[in-house]
Amino acid sequence: MRCIHCKGEMKWSTTPFHVDRKGCHLLLDAIPAWVCEQCGEAYFEEREVDAIQELVQSIEEKSVALALSA
Repeated sequence: MRCIHCKGEMKWSTTPFHVDRKGCHLLLDAIPAWVCEQCGEAYFEEREVDAIQELVQSIEEKSVALALSA
């Protein structure tokens, strides 16, 4: 598998992931992904994308509940 940015070789590894949504900051230290050995670009498999989206949605729902209770 080749990186679409630099054409480097992709290796199955882990990579950090962060997202900022609605005042929340989520940092995951080691998500499994295809990582380019040359430029470091990461590509996630569908399984990891689904898990990240579920986690973000859960955090968004809980942050709304926190805001309503304040």
